[in-house]
Amino acid sequence: MAIISFNKNQFEKDFGTLDEELENKIAMFGTPLEGIEGKEVKIEVFPNRPDLLSYPGFKRAFFAFIGKNKGLKDYPLNKPEKNYDVFIDSSVKEVRPCTACAIVKGLNFNEEKIKELIETQEKLHITMGRKRKKAAIGIYPLEKIKLPITFKAVEPDKIKFIPLESEKELSGLEILQRNPTGKEYAHLLAGKAKFPVFVDSANNVLSMPPIINSKLTGKVTEETKDVFIECSGDNLEVLKKCLNIIVTSLAENGGQIYQMNIHYKNKEITPDLTPTKIKISLENTNKILGINLKNKDLKILIEKMGHNFNLKENVVEIPSWRTDILHEIDIIEDIAIAYGYENFIPEVPAIATTGEKNKEELLKKKIADVLSGIGGIEVSNYHLTQRKDQLEKMNRSKDEELIEAQGSKTDYSSLRENLSHLLLKNLSENIDSEYPQQIFETGKVFSINNGEVSEKEMLSGAISPGNFTKIKQIVEYLTRIIGLQGKIEFKEPENVKGEFIEGRTADILFENKIIGKLGEIHPKILNNWKIKMPVALFEIELKEIFEELRKA
Repeated sequence: MAIISFNKNQFEKDFGTLDEELENKIAMFGTPLEGIEGKEVKIEVFPNRPDLLSYPGFKRAFFAFIGKNKGLKDYPLNKPEKNYDVFIDSSVKEVRPCTACAIVKGLNFNEEKIKELIETQEKLHITMGRKRKKAAIGIYPLEKIKLPITFKAVEPDKIKFIPLESEKELSGLEILQRNPTGKEYAHLLAGKAKFPVFVDSANNVLSMPPIINSKLTGKVTEETKDVFIECSGDNLEVLKKCLNIIVTSLAENGGQIYQMNIHYKNKEITPDLTPTKIKISLENTNKILGINLKNKDLKILIEKMGHNFNLKENVVEIPSWRTDILHEIDIIEDIAIAYGYENFIPEVPAIATTGEKNKEELLKKKIADVLSGIGGIEVSNYHLTQRKDQLEKMNRSKDEELIEAQGSKTDYSSLRENLSHLLLKNLSENIDSEYPQQIFETGKVFSINNGEVSEKEMLSGAISPGNFTKIKQIVEYLTRIIGLQGKIEFKEPENVKGEFIEGRTADILFENKIIGKLGEIHPKILNNWKIKMPVALFEIELKEIFEELRKA
């Protein structure tokens, strides 16, 4: 969650006196009032609504919610002019491969608006950008830049520029070692042979993302009228959304948006403010919310949340700056907000039941307590995962069939078939943390047989540094403590899969049935994940264990 501050005078000028009624409306919108401090109004914004992190973004959405300027707001887009180009060099592929860019003209900055822009930028860095790892934003005065722009990766010692809030020219490596911002975000470029830079046609460095802008070309002042904006990271769709949030916020302040040509192998034109379309069912809406709306009611409520609604086709047009709408259920949530949670009438079910704790959940808690007791940390990963993580990084053929989610808006498009690759991903993302590391997860995995998707409850654990003996001892200890002593056996597998080292792996058997595997992860796979420490891992299907323990 982010706490954002707005100018109280401006807020009350736009929305009226901040009395109890207005406070209640703000809370019902899903952005509770955190408090008023002097001349500032503080509001809490949840991570699923980064479009509300700026005052113009909040004003646009809240105006619609209270009945002013309802529906999807249209922003004119100007086509790219001459030299409105950004060329993506192949050298950035292994560092920070994607960018989305725009130009906004006709701005009138003052000290307060510059402060607001910087705060919005940093809030987006922290939330949507995952502390600049997923997305980093650069904003530059256009008058100090000579178009077109090139985005490339360069050896750190060959990068030379004066960073913001500094007086001395530094190399790329010196920025990470000496500059305060460089030190804070140095881990994002750690181990990279080359660092990414934006450079204009006069060979002036604009910035070294995701670290810092150049003092010469990267500082917006009250004299700035036109700006160049770039968002860089590794997921183009996320960057496009981030760019849309920024440019529409600037357009709310009178800016004119200009598109740019982004030259990958295929040319992209950004920003793209085309709304996403999702069909919604009136029947589903009423069933889920427990109310009795008509189609005309849907239109009113949907437009209160800043969308458009086609009554004939039951299609919702979603703003290009909304990152949280992925499915019909997300629109139904918006409808509930617009309807007003205070208007829902609680009902007591006309049945009497006696509740008890689910036995499987009790067993899973016992397993978690045992593994936590020997130093394990429980993790929880998404059911959807990336195809390359399940296949290529595990040395499986990239053409293997996985269960794919239709219409996925992100790279997380495949249902997980196991937990092992996710634990390796967790370890790879924490290589700078203290060792030894010991993690585990209990959860569902998915497989497909004869066209039918089935679920299995699995338990997986990993240790680093680890070896066969250590991981086998952990499994033996766990099974003994939960009451399966003498019922679990280990057997050398007939065929060793590529993920384990031959001779250092075993099948896990329960009543002569294979229910899992353990072993030391093969160095090739560790290399794929950029893990430098040895890893031992186990994974067990829990169905047979659950059935046995229920008998006890």
